[in-house]
Amino acid sequence: MTKLFEVPLYPYKRSPDQDAPAPVRRPVVIIGAGPVGLAMAIDLAQADVPVLVVDDNDRVSTGSRAICFSKRSLEIFDRLGCGGQMVDKGVVWNAGRVFFGDREVYDFNLLPEEGHKRPAFINLQQYYCELHLVERIRALQAEGRPVEIRGRNKVADLQSRDDHTLVSIETPDGAYELEADWLIACDGAGSPARAMLDLDFAGRVFEDNFLIADVIMKADFPTERWFWFDPPFNKDQSALLHKQPDGVWRIDLQLGWDIDKDREKRPENVIPRLREMLGPDVDFDLEWVSIYTFQCRRMETFRHGRVVFAGDSAHQVSPFGARGANSGFQDIDNLGWKLKLVLDGTAPESLLDSYTFERELAADENIRQSTRSTDFITPKSEISRIFRDAVLDLSEHHAFARPLVNSGRLSVPAVYDGSPLNGPDAAGLPARTRPGSPAVDAPLAEDWLLERIGGGFRLLGLDAEVPGDLRVDGLHVTGTTLSGARIGPELRDRYMGGAPAAVYLIRPDQHVAARWTAFDPDAVRAALATALARQPGKQGDVS
Repeated sequence: MTKLFEVPLYPYKRSPDQDAPAPVRRPVVIIGAGPVGLAMAIDLAQADVPVLVVDDNDRVSTGSRAICFSKRSLEIFDRLGCGGQMVDKGVVWNAGRVFFGDREVYDFNLLPEEGHKRPAFINLQQYYCELHLVERIRALQAEGRPVEIRGRNKVADLQSRDDHTLVSIETPDGAYELEADWLIACDGAGSPARAMLDLDFAGRVFEDNFLIADVIMKADFPTERWFWFDPPFNKDQSALLHKQPDGVWRIDLQLGWDIDKDREKRPENVIPRLREMLGPDVDFDLEWVSIYTFQCRRMETFRHGRVVFAGDSAHQVSPFGARGANSGFQDIDNLGWKLKLVLDGTAPESLLDSYTFERELAADENIRQSTRSTDFITPKSEISRIFRDAVLDLSEHHAFARPLVNSGRLSVPAVYDGSPLNGPDAAGLPARTRPGSPAVDAPLAEDWLLERIGGGFRLLGLDAEVPGDLRVDGLHVTGTTLSGARIGPELRDRYMGGAPAAVYLIRPDQHVAARWTAFDPDAVRAALATALARQPGKQGDVS
């Protein structure tokens, strides 16, 4: 049977750019047709920003790779127009179990409260994620949106200029050059773009190796995240089990540091390890095997002139916690609307400085959490191991110890506390929806709050009348007023608390920009100026 990753999805075609007498100028060029690059292209194309994606490959990734897609990523996919397809294909899960040795020490639920459209996570092979993103790009192309993917177009060199980047590209028909007003590097952990610009990472490489095996089998394990510390089938190490679509299961086995990676990946060595874990009566087939080493690193800054880095090209973390791809989707969610407004001339180029502030803040938090997870999973000293094992023993019977167990603090959306784009905050409103926070979903009578918010700047009035349509210095802001019985208990709890009224200004990436307890057009004007990084004191008209 032909595998999805064996089929070219965006095969090479000669472009008119290759025959142009001089390099063609493009507003945005994205390097990398992985999940982050594809999502970035969709976000820009939906905003009618012409965007070109180039990749040295012409098909989706081999092997499942990233599989855990968080609630926030699913909400971003909804805004990009493909969240439903992802959830329909994926395996939905909210719960997990932690084992120490051969006994379960506790279980957990990552989304215990009701009133959310999307689950805490789905498991979905990366190649399916990429497929749905490519299909969404095809749909946008059919609508006439300005987006293109060029497969087998390998970026060979980058030259930074004051107002563009010169991109040299190799193809089966020879080389050609492009000029990019803005270049977005989404070319993965190895990032040739980063190397071409002589940029590097800072951080830690952890002295341990983990075996990833995708196994096709019929098993009655529940749809949960199972993590073992020191299991009998992998003594003194750890293990992880996840269910994926199509009867595929992801198994991670810690191997230690001093190993022969090529030898450990051979089926004759992998299969006995899996047999010991799964038992003699489980029939399975290997689909994909890989070995990875933990890294927790990031670039010093994610923007270098007209070149912006996103996803693994900008930052890397341990896969425990599912913070890699999910943080990449939050990168593009943050960058897309800002780049659109800069290209339109609605916001100054300095707005992009807030991308580096906010996403570097998020990367530091992910690295911090990922490093702690790694240190707990793989203790670096005997006293650290004694502490860890004591915590695991206590967690079986004592709830106070369970927050200390760290099998991977699972991905949550970043809160941009201290962002230069944050406006005023009214006292008495719930902390979880303060400025800088991602808007929290809640059910409405006919749909969901995040569906109603969508993209663009939004003004939300709760028991406070707001205009349905505002123009602020040419920027369009849509207003929604909900009152009385239209405000359900979840919405009231998450956005009003005990306040009699609330007004929220929400950014295009669905993060809260500012909030008040009453509508004031002058306050909205000032908060928008802040959210757009306009010069201090610049005023505009609200109509």
